[in-house]
This record gives sequence, C-alpha cells and structure tokens, in this order.
Amino acid sequence: MTNIYDIEINSLQNTPIQLSDFKGKHILFVNVASKCGFTPQYKDLEELYKTYKNNLVVIGVPCNQFGKQEPGNSSEIEEFCQVNYGVSFLITEKVDVKGVNQHPLYAWLTQRKLNNKKSSSVKWNFQKYLVSPEGKLIDYYFSITKPLSSKITKHIKL
Repeated sequence: MTNIYDIEINSLQNTPIQLSDFKGKHILFVNVASKCGFTPQYKDLEELYKTYKNNLVVIGVPCNQFGKQEPGNSSEIEEFCQVNYGVSFLITEKVDVKGVNQHPLYAWLTQRKLNNKKSSSVKWNFQKYLVSPEGKLIDYYFSITKPLSSKITKHIKL
C-alpha cells in the first residue's frame, strides 16, 4: 500500500502541496469544475471547510475530463472560485482523475491495491473522497451527495 502522504500535487499557483502537512486531519478531495450542474456545491464545500476547519482540509481538484466543464487555465479557475463562491480552501492544479494520465493522487484514491480499502472510478465532477486523520481512505461519495450530508459530516464531527 502506498502512503497518501507521499503523493505530490501542486496548487493552482504551481507550488507543491505537502499532503503530510495534513496528518491528524480529515481530507476531503473533490474533483471540481466551473461549468457543471454541480458547481454550486462550491458554496457548501466552503461552508463545510469553515465549519470543520480545525479537523478537516478540503482540497478541490480541477478536472476537464467530464463534459469539458473545466476549460479554464489556473488564473481563470482561481478567479472563478473566489469571485463566485468565496473559496478559501485549497485548489490544486488541473489534473486527470481517470485514464492513462491519471494523477497519482487519484490512482491512490481509486485503487484498492494502493489505498487498501476499495476500488472505485470517478463518474463525474464533484465526486468526493474522504481520508481519515491517519491517512486511510474512509469512503467515496458520488456527485449527488451534498458536501454537508451526514454521510460525510458523521465522520468529521468530534
């Protein structure tokens, strides 16, 4: 099993994000897109982050693989998130979450042989993956699961 804290991904500003900095907190990874029917979930993701930020990190991962709904470059994505939703949680570089160019983060999140929990495939934008404070995959949630759903919050509440 690969350790999630060893995986590297860059921020939207192209600076490395050290996932190991978040040991001891839950991490919610969400593949995001600016032009999707689920895009308003940014608002609830921000509320979730602000409510539980003492023990939760939300990381949005832009992806253009579903309906080409994230066509923007880094500065356009950043501006969209801040202007429209006041996003203050981390947003990464735009990556592939499936296929031959799948980012190692999503390989870990979706392959049981790496995460030692379960295999899945990313079906659409705003699919969510929750990782425990110990770096273990808790579960994943399809796009229709709202960020403030008890399916997610029951794991984060202390």
